[in-house]
Amino acid sequence: MVIIEEGFVFEKETHLTVMKTSLFFAGDGFAVYDCHGQLVFRVDSYGPDARDAGELVLMDPNGRCLLTVRRKRPSLHQRWEGFLGDGWEGKKPIFSVRRSSIIGRSNMTVELFGERIEEYHIEGQFANRNCTIYDSAKETVAEIRRKVDATANVTLGKDVFLLTLKPGFDGAFAMGLVLVLDQINGDDGDDDGDADPTTDCNLSS
Repeated sequence: MVIIEEGFVFEKETHLTVMKTSLFFAGDGFAVYDCHGQLVFRVDSYGPDARDAGELVLMDPNGRCLLTVRRKRPSLHQRWEGFLGDGWEGKKPIFSVRRSSIIGRSNMTVELFGERIEEYHIEGQFANRNCTIYDSAKETVAEIRRKVDATANVTLGKDVFLLTLKPGFDGAFAMGLVLVLDQINGDDGDDDGDADPTTDCNLSS
């Protein structure tokens, strides 16, 4: 299902390695690689004042802006919204993310806007890199998990993790949700880990 762009909807289950590129601020930067080590997405930031602190832009490898995610203020449930391309002014959001309840921080509800509103649900603990994204039929469409170095059988730090996409789910949309989860959790990644992004070509769920 195309939500952001057809080129990021894969026919087969796809494993992406997500790497935080800075340890100074939550969500300060990301690089996302496929199992062949090719850059798929990037999120650049050069400090907390480079943009509105509540706004992040997902780009393709060439720096083309695919998606802007922005915190909606004021918002009781810490609601975030996603907009196609760069910026949000004068645009309608294509999706929103909010906590399912104020107390239950782990679970999120995603509303996808279009001809009809569709709901997705995120369950698990993003701080532990253990989340599952479900569609309205409770089918798994994406998973976030800790990355294991297969050569040493060692679990890597939280700054390196796997985003697994089920066939037909928009990878750019999934990565947009990762950005929101990272901001909501405010996780500054206190574990370090180095990874070879090519080691998970043969993973199965």
